[in-house]
Amino acid sequence: MEETKQGRPQLLNRELSWLAFNRRVLQEAQTPEVPLLERIKFLAIFSSNLDEYFKVRVATLRRLVKLKKKTRAKLGEDPVEQLHDLLAEVGRQQQEFGDTFRNGILPELRNQHIHLISEHDLTEEQHQWVLQYFREHVQDLLSPIILDDNLHHLFLRDQSVYLTFFLAQPTEKKKKHDDERIVVMELPTKRHGSRFVQLPAQGEEKYVMFLDDVIRCGAAEMYAKYQKVQVHALKLSRDAELDIQEEVSGNMLAKIKSSLQKRETGYPARLLYDPAMPKQVLRAIMQKTGIGQEELVEGSRYHNFRDFFGFPDLGLSHLKYEAQPPLPHPTLPRTGKLLPAIAERDHLLHPPYQSFDYVTRLITEAAKDPQVSGISITLYRVSNKSEVAKALLKAAKNGKQVTVVVELKARFDEESNMFWAEKLQKAGANVIYGIPELKVHSKLLLITRGEEDQNKLYAYLSTGNFNEVTSQIYADHGLFTANPEITHEVAEVFRYFHDRQDKTGVFKHLLVAPFELREKLVALIDHEISLAKKGKEAYIILKLNALQDERMILKLYEASQAGVRIELLVRGISCVIPDLAGQSENISQRGLVDRYLEHARVYVFGNGGQERVYVASSDWMARNLDRRVEVAFPILQDDLRAEVRHLLDLQRQDNVKSRDCHNNFIGRDEAEAGKIRAQQETYQYLKKLSQKKRK
Repeated sequence: MEETKQGRPQLLNRELSWLAFNRRVLQEAQTPEVPLLERIKFLAIFSSNLDEYFKVRVATLRRLVKLKKKTRAKLGEDPVEQLHDLLAEVGRQQQEFGDTFRNGILPELRNQHIHLISEHDLTEEQHQWVLQYFREHVQDLLSPIILDDNLHHLFLRDQSVYLTFFLAQPTEKKKKHDDERIVVMELPTKRHGSRFVQLPAQGEEKYVMFLDDVIRCGAAEMYAKYQKVQVHALKLSRDAELDIQEEVSGNMLAKIKSSLQKRETGYPARLLYDPAMPKQVLRAIMQKTGIGQEELVEGSRYHNFRDFFGFPDLGLSHLKYEAQPPLPHPTLPRTGKLLPAIAERDHLLHPPYQSFDYVTRLITEAAKDPQVSGISITLYRVSNKSEVAKALLKAAKNGKQVTVVVELKARFDEESNMFWAEKLQKAGANVIYGIPELKVHSKLLLITRGEEDQNKLYAYLSTGNFNEVTSQIYADHGLFTANPEITHEVAEVFRYFHDRQDKTGVFKHLLVAPFELREKLVALIDHEISLAKKGKEAYIILKLNALQDERMILKLYEASQAGVRIELLVRGISCVIPDLAGQSENISQRGLVDRYLEHARVYVFGNGGQERVYVASSDWMARNLDRRVEVAFPILQDDLRAEVRHLLDLQRQDNVKSRDCHNNFIGRDEAEAGKIRAQQETYQYLKKLSQKKRK
């Protein structure tokens, strides 16, 4: 917790807030009620999150640290102090992570007759099997690099695990420098197909090894001319920020491609190493790579725990979450055409509880419909085998006017987005590579169909990406509508993408960044403040992924001091300090981490008893409100507004997976009969809704 200068309201440091969120992920790996194999996945999520954190946030802070002292003073917070504090917290969390794995996960795996063994645990029979497996499936995948005077520079690939081999005591000494040798090789996880090797079972006992340990097992045979062979692991994370000049001129696609190549050779952000690694090996790595002491982070025997996403399930379904097949939608047809149903009324979609297939079906239907003349869509994160992109290709080939706004700067999805952008362009689609100086983060689909001698517009607005893969694990809301009050404003957003001029139309219903989203949110808060000052009920409920923008936080503090009741449901970063005397007494905050990633944003304003409910793509961060194209859309249909509110209320009532701002579980002492787990209740609610509407 930090207090700004001159007695200004207190805000929580953004970096420490993010680390607090990642600790909530780690808590899921520590929770006995979570199925064991799912707990392993939460370890993988924690590790993957931390990798990205170092590649982006830590790398950015290290850039700032290198600025001149006078320049750093203008930043408000000293990046040197921030870096020191966050690295200390990362160290604590990594220690907790290791303890969770060693003293929590591994013993419970053994209790379930699953043994994650190293080369030291093998029986003679297993040892021979592993050696044979190494010879047949692994050895030819290895590419050794000798660290000697002939090697002037060692390049380590970003996010790859490397094994170092310290070879000593040669059986035949020919030259003086043969006494010791250091060899490095990349762990061939991708070419092998998995980080893990499953050994033959022995009765009900099942055995799994890291690929690393299979190589360790074969190392003595591979380097038989040395009596001493020591193998250790390391991993490098590089700065992931793309250096892109976002001026209008020039080829943005070419710039992204060039920057992606630079990312692979970017500035080192962190070198994780096994603390048991011989000092002379670590010195040699530093010398050959140019990595300095400040990038060194002591790790463990194994790195890249994100590879635990691929830990074998061994056919043990009882150690995983119970299957939740996607539910049929209560008001959309399960087969046949969707456009007539959307013409009749609005429909809300809730992936992953309901299938994202309704979206791909709609685009495919539009691609084939002879009355459809145009399809416009924004693509922020697209899967590698995107069914959405394939449907758009069909539409373009069928002569539809297809406009695709592709965001090339969606971090870590640039390559997939570029691939589909180029394919769509070749198929005749009008591909717009975002907007200079802005990211297009809104999720919009617009279909133009000729009906009764005029064009009728159909739209899909969502909090989630047009991505079939993430739709199975990200909890989002999407609105299908033909309501002209909404669709014509969606058309105005696409007109802006075409013209690249200032805002082209008036938005009475949509809240659109960077034009009016911030100002209209402030006006909505001000209205609640005025109600509170008149002694009337006033409240705000916000469900967000992140709440960081200082101006908006100060506005919420002002509302709290005026008597507005504010409930925050924030999954990730929140710089708000709730329930602080004289500042935020009327603000409460909780966060939910469970089976699915909470991704939907919802804004609710009391409005004197006639609630305004918005669903949005935007978090309350400076980048979302000022430097992105974002859209918040109102839920106008009464039954759907009630549906969103009910789902939101389930999360407000959750007393199983909710944590407060200090990461303490909320309501853990509740009796079993009184427990509410929001995501389970959401599935059951939507299931009953579907059954009720189908009768």
